[in-house]
Amino acid sequence: MKDPKIVKVSWYDAEEIGEVGWNNLADQKKAAKKPPPLMRSVGFLIYEGNLHVSLLSTLGDKEASTLEKIPQGMIVEMVELSPLRADSEADDEERV
Repeated sequence: MKDPKIVKVSWYDAEEIGEVGWNNLADQKKAAKKPPPLMRSVGFLIYEGNLHVSLLSTLGDKEASTLEKIPQGMIVEMVELSPLRADSEADDEERV
């Protein structure tokens, strides 16, 4: 299997604010105006479709980490990350 692309996805998360039961209306109106949190996920892109993308943080031959599905409508940007170049392998030994 060819290694999938490694990507960084920037996306706005859905958010629910308040406690169970009644909440102060003025506080809820104030919270309503604040933008949702901008999240960033990095992983192996194993699926990209019209509705969502799917990422894995860890990928083995027969096992994988949990799957993260991000709806396309929440995505602000998706950038493919560059792999290390072959000529930088000598530098890797110095980093260890």
